[in-house]
Amino acid sequence: MTTGTGDSTAPSTPANPPTLRDVVAALEDLYPPSTAEGWDAVGLVVGDPAAPVRRILFAVDPVAAVVDEAIDWGADLLVTHHPLFLRPVHSVAATTFKGDVVHRLLRAGCGLYVAHTNADAAPRGVADALADLVGITDRRPLVVGDDGAGDGAGPVRGIGRVGRLAEPTTLGAFAERVAAVLPATAQGVRVAGDLEAPVATAAVVGGSGDSLFDAVRAAAVDVYVTADLRHHPASELRERADFEAGAAGGAATPFLVDVAHFASEWPWLEYAAEDVVARLGETAGGLGDGGTGDGSGEGTVTTRVSTIGTDPWTARVASTVRETDRPTS
Repeated sequence: MTTGTGDSTAPSTPANPPTLRDVVAALEDLYPPSTAEGWDAVGLVVGDPAAPVRRILFAVDPVAAVVDEAIDWGADLLVTHHPLFLRPVHSVAATTFKGDVVHRLLRAGCGLYVAHTNADAAPRGVADALADLVGITDRRPLVVGDDGAGDGAGPVRGIGRVGRLAEPTTLGAFAERVAAVLPATAQGVRVAGDLEAPVATAAVVGGSGDSLFDAVRAAAVDVYVTADLRHHPASELRERADFEAGAAGGAATPFLVDVAHFASEWPWLEYAAEDVVARLGETAGGLGDGGTGDGSGEGTVTTRVSTIGTDPWTARVASTVRETDRPTS
């Protein structure tokens, strides 16, 4: 997945489109800001709450190429997963690359909204979208959220998902499935473990996930799918698994499947587009009657999921070391 934006057929012009305030209310109902991590920066970044919204573009990153797409398509709102400003700044002058993003969006009349760790934890959020694609059923959060939402009243919020694979398989076949259902990236899919080993249970965390290794071990799953795995945490997890398997005579689990950060979070965008339109449709006047996903629907809100690949890595070069000179594994 490198470029492309889907069908750009224009929708009919609505008489009473929702305002940005309406759309933000729908987003915050789906992804309450109070459920974001304390260090996170979520919510409305750019935009006038009174402005009408007819077109919404969903993307993982608020980078220049995505802003180009939003402006060229005539989007009134860009919703991204990653924040533009995760750390405090003292200037948004157009002389900086982030300030330029703000000014370009303002000139085009396009707002910017961020749903980050609050979208990670939500029902039909980042974790559920990834779990659906890789085939996890009978699932629960890997780490239950602190807000208590869902205890007896509905879906439970929390980081990651853990459950049973719909079809038990081998680690190698499972990794191939993961590679087939996620966007293609230069990294591809990295695997740690015996490719012929059976796997029947799994955990997933979209984005960086090696900080949750203790929770993964406590869940006693066969395989863990996440992104941005670092050398030392991954090495120690696998060394511990091998050691404990040797002592107890069991399998050296959890195995690891490491994917690109962007690829692990992109599947959520389609869910977000669908759910925002549905939530707007539940409000008075049916504000969300529009189409979703391809930019071709008619009605008051049309959504589009960006397919521009924003993974920063653009290529991978295979090692040229002679086989006889390679370290043994």
